[in-house]
Amino acid sequence: MIRFDTVTKRYDGGHDALREVTLQIDAGEMVFLTGRSGAGKSTLLKLVSLIERPTRGQVIVDGQNVGRTPRRRVPHYRRQLGMVFQDHKLLSDRSVFDNIALPLVIAGVARREVDKRVRAALDQVSLLGKENVLPISLSTGEQQRVGIARAVVRKPKLLIADEPTGNLDPELSADIMAIFQRFNDVGVTTLIASHDQLLIDRLGLRVITLHDGQLVRDGAPGG
Repeated sequence: MIRFDTVTKRYDGGHDALREVTLQIDAGEMVFLTGRSGAGKSTLLKLVSLIERPTRGQVIVDGQNVGRTPRRRVPHYRRQLGMVFQDHKLLSDRSVFDNIALPLVIAGVARREVDKRVRAALDQVSLLGKENVLPISLSTGEQQRVGIARAVVRKPKLLIADEPTGNLDPELSADIMAIFQRFNDVGVTTLIASHDQLLIDRLGLRVITLHDGQLVRDGAPGG
């Protein structure tokens, strides 16, 4: 599903955020990406989501060399992805329903299908009944659930998340991870950047660790 072949990402000024990273994540895996601040986690996710392109090496996602994707094809490429962010990036003047529906509306999905998919996504994150409220009226954990619902409403093959529990307490963090696991259980490849080592260790899944832009560990906790 995801393959990095000796990937380097150099930003303006000469800083290598990633240096010759090689890894593979198979379809249907759930994997954590960890490392200290500045290790390269967000850059790796940006390469997968085509927010950035590699300086050297190849990033292959679902058989496609994403670094060679023409700019006009980037929106089409991103339709196979669901992206979750720490700060939610919700539209404060739109209802929960409208926030979740936005990717479908942009894609031109019929209204009846939009209604069906949004309500299904709300059910998956246990927020049915909240569709008409504004995000500001929700708790931080509920706002993150809305962000997850928006990410999965297009039924993506791949779900990526950048520090999705960074602002949550341990109990809410565990709840959010349980939601990710449910999507992974039905075959969605899931890649999560997180610094919450206790939570990662408790789940016992594969962990990819970066340090100063280099891959320094790849395996299960304790492995």
